Amino acid sequence: MKKVMLVVFNGDEMCFIHVLLNALDMSEKSFDVGIIIEGASTKLIPEIEKEAHFLHALWEKVKTKGLIKGVCRACANKMGTLKAAERIGLPIIGEMSGHPSLAAFMDDGFTIITF
Repeated sequence: MKKVMLVVFNGDEMCFIHVLLNALDMSEKSFDVGIIIEGASTKLIPEIEKEAHFLHALWEKVKTKGLIKGVCRACANKMGTLKAAERIGLPIIGEMSGHPSLAAFMDDGFTIITF
């Protein structure tokens, strides 16, 4: 099985949409796929939770499928969205000085793709 972890750093919505679409596509094609929300992208969490946001429907599909594997604790804290991510129930990770360790995912056989 192909294992891919999509790591989104960019806080631009037009970049984030590609992460969501690719995760759903890979999932439908039986990849073991996940998303890690890092850097400036953590600021989007409360915005895309709003039903009126154009990414909301895709976001809900990704969440329902359990494709969000982690939100960077340090970055979400810095962007002021850690409490929102926790309230939503997203997994918070930060085993590397508050940030996710990509090496841990690579050790588990994942190919890392960054956005």
